[in-house]
Amino acid sequence: MKIYFSGSIRGGRQDAALYRELINELGKYGQVLTEHIGAETLDEQLSDEQIYETDMNWLRESDIIIAEITTASLGVGYEIGEARALGKRIVCLYRPDVTPRPSAMITGAPDIELFPYSGIEEAREILRGIFES
Repeated sequence: MKIYFSGSIRGGRQDAALYRELINELGKYGQVLTEHIGAETLDEQLSDEQIYETDMNWLRESDIIIAEITTASLGVGYEIGEARALGKRIVCLYRPDVTPRPSAMITGAPDIELFPYSGIEEAREILRGIFES
């Protein structure tokens, strides 16, 4: 299984360590195409066009999209929209203590699975239920 993990990059890196933990967990269930999202520092060598092309190729190649949407991000929202257009399964995770009400464009979409969680252990349980069911 090929997994596309999406999380805020330019919108804030305060969750990079959490992303890394989620990506490590996702690695138990398949190949995470976007492991770099959890890196402490990101490679700034690619142009915006190269980033777009690479990410879109990974998005098309993926079997499932897991998006951490606690930190609002135009890029994550764009990726979710593209994934919907491609007919991908989309799972969004968020921490309600930080973001009590995610965007209505996400919560109102009937084909997006939305899961609130309070910490990494709860997120692991959610992911286990998604991939082991």
